[in-house]
Amino acid sequence: MEKKRAIRYTVCFGILFVLILIFTALNICIGSVRIALPDVFDVFFKNFADEVTSTIVLNIRFPRTLAVLILGGALSLSGYLLQTFFHNPIAGPFVLGISSGAKMCVALVMVFLAGNALKINSATLIFAAFVGAMISMGFVLLMTKKAQTMARLIVCGVMIGYICSAITELVVTFAQDADIVNLHNWSRGSFSGQTWENVRIMAIVVFIAFALIFLMAKPLYAYSLGESYAVNLGVNIKVLRVLIVLLSGLLSACIVAFAGPISFVGIAAPHLVRKIFNTDKPIIMIPACFMGGSVFCLFCDLLARNLLSPTELNISTVTAVFGAPIVIIILLNKKGRAEQ
Repeated sequence: MEKKRAIRYTVCFGILFVLILIFTALNICIGSVRIALPDVFDVFFKNFADEVTSTIVLNIRFPRTLAVLILGGALSLSGYLLQTFFHNPIAGPFVLGISSGAKMCVALVMVFLAGNALKINSATLIFAAFVGAMISMGFVLLMTKKAQTMARLIVCGVMIGYICSAITELVVTFAQDADIVNLHNWSRGSFSGQTWENVRIMAIVVFIAFALIFLMAKPLYAYSLGESYAVNLGVNIKVLRVLIVLLSGLLSACIVAFAGPISFVGIAAPHLVRKIFNTDKPIIMIPACFMGGSVFCLFCDLLARNLLSPTELNISTVTAVFGAPIVIIILLNKKGRAEQ
């Protein structure tokens, strides 16, 4: 049995890795200007390549593709942490209003700083998004004491999201400064305009968060089996909960700061990975969720850029098309099991 599981895990990880390579290549090659794969290799290996091709690959498509890979994995991992925390498969940063809270604070900071001719850097945006995520998470945690069922908690989270989104739309509507003309598009979710500086910062933040989460694999597994069981094994539940909240908030903040709120990936990707690997062990789920989220977002971003080219769709539009049905299936399966 253990040997079969090891083979299954190896095959699944191999498939995810190959899919990441395939979609990375497709995202770099396919666009308003088609670039052949040999030309891409020429750019990377410093062979003869024309200046236009080099600019498109190195300054536009490759940093964007890396950003999608990193942020997609971070979003899926954040969803997995929240699902573990609330013991619910449809808990996620978007559904619980955490992404919307982060979006609201980033929008407020962008408007305020631009209006006062102050510099907006990546660290400022991540900090603002983290504050907003923690505010929303705080309200959700307060409601856990009042909400008798998880369904009510999810509804409360959705309402928090709507309130934060309404405030954001109000801010965007009255923003007149030329420096924030793209704020409206960002508020709907987009990977466009990524730079190497953005990629460097998000890679550092996400790598640190990923490493800390991976080190928490054993306590997370005990926690997923029940709080009493975890306590008996010596797990400090209070500290673990704080770490889950902080790390999921940090990942959500990084995503919102650079790409805006992206819907359903945090729910759909962990659920699909769990079904494919047929396990709940965090030591497997943590890297698998990251890779699964990367594949999911790479695929969706490819469609967003090319489906109605030259018009680019908002990434949340595409992720909702594929993610929402998965949420519906989860809910129907839960209802079916409850009735049996």
